[in-house]
Amino acid sequence: MDDVAKRAGVGIGTLYRRFPTREDLLAATYSARFLSLAETSRAREADLSPLDALRAYLEELVQYSSLYRGFAASLGTVLQIGTPGCLATTQEGIRLLDRAQKAGAVRPDISFNDLVCVATAISLATEQESAPQAHIAHLVGVFMNGIGLR
Repeated sequence: MDDVAKRAGVGIGTLYRRFPTREDLLAATYSARFLSLAETSRAREADLSPLDALRAYLEELVQYSSLYRGFAASLGTVLQIGTPGCLATTQEGIRLLDRAQKAGAVRPDISFNDLVCVATAISLATEQESAPQAHIAHLVGVFMNGIGLR
Protein backbone atom coordinates (compact mmCIF):
# COMPACT_ATOMS: atom_id res chain seq x y z
CA MET A 1 0.00 0.00 0.00
CA ASP A 2 2.95 2.32 0.67
CA ASP A 3 4.16 1.89 -2.92
CA VAL A 4 0.67 2.56 -4.29
CA ALA A 5 0.39 5.77 -2.26
CA LYS A 6 3.80 6.95 -3.46
CA ARG A 7 2.98 6.22 -7.12
CA ALA A 8 -0.36 8.01 -6.75
CA GLY A 9 1.31 11.01 -5.14
CA VAL A 10 -0.82 10.84 -1.98
CA GLY A 11 -0.07 10.13 1.64
CA ILE A 12 -0.67 6.69 3.07
CA GLY A 13 -3.41 8.10 5.30
CA THR A 14 -5.30 9.38 2.27
CA LEU A 15 -5.03 5.99 0.59
CA TYR A 16 -6.27 4.13 3.68
CA ARG A 17 -9.21 6.53 4.14
CA ARG A 18 -10.33 5.75 0.60
CA PHE A 19 -9.34 2.05 0.59
CA PRO A 20 -9.22 0.64 4.14
CA THR A 21 -7.90 -2.74 2.97
CA ARG A 22 -5.84 -4.11 0.12
CA GLU A 23 -8.96 -5.94 -1.08
CA ASP A 24 -10.92 -2.65 -1.26
CA LEU A 25 -8.20 -1.23 -3.49
CA LEU A 26 -8.18 -4.36 -5.67
CA ALA A 27 -11.98 -4.30 -5.99
CA ALA A 28 -11.90 -0.68 -7.14
CA THR A 29 -9.08 -1.42 -9.56
CA TYR A 30 -10.84 -4.46 -11.01
CA SER A 31 -14.39 -3.09 -11.11
CA ALA A 32 -14.30 -2.06 -14.77
CA ARG A 33 -12.66 -5.36 -15.78
CA PHE A 34 -15.30 -7.33 -13.90
CA LEU A 35 -18.09 -5.31 -15.52
CA SER A 36 -16.57 -6.21 -18.88
CA LEU A 37 -16.40 -9.89 -17.91
CA ALA A 38 -20.11 -9.92 -17.02
CA GLU A 39 -21.10 -8.06 -20.20
CA THR A 40 -19.01 -10.37 -22.40
CA SER A 41 -20.53 -13.39 -20.73
CA ARG A 42 -24.09 -12.19 -21.31
CA ALA A 43 -23.31 -11.32 -24.93
CA ARG A 44 -21.99 -14.78 -25.81
CA GLU A 45 -24.61 -16.77 -23.89
CA ALA A 46 -27.01 -17.23 -26.82
CA ASP A 47 -24.28 -19.01 -28.78
CA LEU A 48 -23.34 -21.48 -26.04
CA SER A 49 -24.95 -24.32 -24.13
CA PRO A 50 -25.49 -23.63 -20.42
CA LEU A 51 -22.44 -25.75 -19.53
CA ASP A 52 -20.22 -24.11 -22.15
CA ALA A 53 -21.35 -20.63 -21.06
CA LEU A 54 -20.40 -21.46 -17.47
CA ARG A 55 -17.08 -22.90 -18.63
CA ALA A 56 -16.26 -19.75 -20.63
CA TYR A 57 -17.18 -17.54 -17.66
CA LEU A 58 -15.00 -19.54 -15.25
CA GLU A 59 -12.08 -19.57 -17.65
CA GLU A 60 -12.31 -15.81 -18.09
CA LEU A 61 -12.62 -15.27 -14.32
CA VAL A 62 -9.41 -17.26 -13.82
CA GLN A 63 -7.64 -15.29 -16.54
CA TYR A 64 -8.68 -11.98 -14.91
CA SER A 65 -7.49 -13.30 -11.55
CA SER A 66 -4.12 -14.10 -13.05
CA LEU A 67 -3.41 -10.59 -14.38
CA TYR A 68 -1.66 -9.48 -11.18
CA ARG A 69 0.51 -11.84 -9.18
CA GLY A 70 -1.05 -12.34 -5.77
CA PHE A 71 -4.56 -11.24 -6.75
CA ALA A 72 -5.94 -14.79 -6.87
CA ALA A 73 -5.56 -15.25 -3.11
CA SER A 74 -7.92 -12.31 -2.56
CA LEU A 75 -10.49 -13.15 -5.25
CA GLY A 76 -13.23 -14.41 -2.92
CA THR A 77 -12.95 -11.41 -0.63
CA VAL A 78 -12.72 -8.94 -3.51
CA LEU A 79 -15.89 -10.26 -5.13
CA GLN A 80 -17.76 -9.55 -1.88
CA ILE A 81 -16.68 -5.89 -1.67
CA GLY A 82 -19.69 -4.58 -3.59
CA THR A 83 -18.26 -2.49 -6.42
CA PRO A 84 -20.44 -2.48 -9.55
CA GLY A 85 -18.03 -4.85 -11.30
CA CYS A 86 -17.77 -7.24 -8.36
CA LEU A 87 -21.56 -7.36 -8.05
CA ALA A 88 -22.04 -7.87 -11.80
CA THR A 89 -19.47 -10.66 -11.97
CA THR A 90 -20.91 -12.43 -8.94
CA GLN A 91 -24.49 -12.12 -10.21
CA GLU A 92 -23.47 -13.39 -13.65
CA GLY A 93 -21.68 -16.39 -12.18
CA ILE A 94 -24.67 -17.24 -10.00
CA ARG A 95 -27.02 -16.84 -12.97
CA LEU A 96 -24.93 -19.06 -15.24
CA LEU A 97 -24.55 -21.71 -12.56
CA ASP A 98 -28.29 -21.71 -11.92
CA ARG A 99 -28.96 -21.97 -15.68
CA ALA A 100 -26.58 -24.92 -16.03
CA GLN A 101 -28.10 -26.64 -13.00
CA LYS A 102 -31.65 -26.16 -14.30
CA ALA A 103 -30.54 -27.62 -17.65
CA GLY A 104 -29.29 -30.68 -15.79
CA ALA A 105 -25.71 -30.06 -16.87
CA VAL A 106 -24.25 -29.32 -13.42
CA ARG A 107 -24.71 -31.10 -10.11
CA PRO A 108 -27.16 -29.31 -7.79
CA ASP A 109 -24.72 -29.28 -4.85
CA ILE A 110 -22.29 -26.91 -6.60
CA SER A 111 -22.36 -23.31 -5.34
CA PHE A 112 -20.97 -20.06 -6.65
CA ASN A 113 -18.47 -20.16 -3.79
CA ASP A 114 -17.24 -23.49 -5.18
CA LEU A 115 -16.59 -21.76 -8.52
CA VAL A 116 -14.65 -19.00 -6.76
CA CYS A 117 -12.56 -21.56 -4.84
CA VAL A 118 -11.72 -23.36 -8.06
CA ALA A 119 -10.93 -20.10 -9.86
CA THR A 120 -8.60 -19.20 -7.00
CA ALA A 121 -6.90 -22.60 -7.05
CA ILE A 122 -6.39 -22.57 -10.82
CA SER A 123 -5.09 -19.00 -10.72
CA LEU A 124 -2.60 -19.89 -7.99
CA ALA A 125 -1.54 -23.04 -9.83
CA THR A 126 -0.82 -21.16 -13.04
CA GLU A 127 0.42 -17.78 -11.81
CA GLN A 128 4.11 -18.61 -12.32
CA GLU A 129 3.59 -19.55 -15.98
CA SER A 130 4.53 -17.04 -18.66
CA ALA A 131 1.67 -18.07 -20.97
CA PRO A 132 -0.92 -19.86 -18.80
CA GLN A 133 -3.98 -19.69 -21.11
CA ALA A 134 -3.81 -23.28 -22.37
CA HIS A 135 -3.18 -24.66 -18.90
CA ILE A 136 -6.05 -22.57 -17.48
CA ALA A 137 -8.39 -23.92 -20.16
CA HIS A 138 -7.26 -27.49 -19.40
CA LEU A 139 -7.77 -27.13 -15.63
CA VAL A 140 -11.16 -25.46 -16.05
CA GLY A 141 -12.12 -28.36 -18.32
CA VAL A 142 -11.04 -30.89 -15.70
CA PHE A 143 -13.19 -29.12 -13.10
CA MET A 144 -16.18 -28.78 -15.40
CA ASN A 145 -16.04 -32.51 -16.18
CA GLY A 146 -16.06 -33.16 -12.45
CA ILE A 147 -19.16 -31.09 -11.70
CA GLY A 148 -21.22 -32.30 -14.65
CA LEU A 149 -23.99 -34.81 -14.30
CA ARG A 150 -23.36 -38.16 -15.82
